Amino acid sequence: MDKTTIWLVVGFMGQMFFSARFFLQWVYSEIKKRSMIPVGFWYFSLLGGATLLAYAIYREDPVFIVGQGAGLIIYSRNLILIKRRTSEEKEII
Repeated sequence: MDKTTIWLVVGFMGQMFFSARFFLQWVYSEIKKRSMIPVGFWYFSLLGGATLLAYAIYREDPVFIVGQGAGLIIYSRNLILIKRRTSEEKEII
């Protein structure tokens, strides 16, 4: 497999991870019978965003790099807030 094909696979994997977050959110909301965002949504966002950022860097696409890089900050921050909230809830108990 040549380098270009490998990077196309990486790019499609990133897109698959990124798209999986919407499927997860939909199924989770259907189970809960209300619109909800599970923690896994943010992990899929982080995994997909990081993979797509690697692909964007390979492609040397500054628009794609900035977009995915900014997204990684937001996804990480959401996971930090969730972890902080979970830790605070454990302290109360």
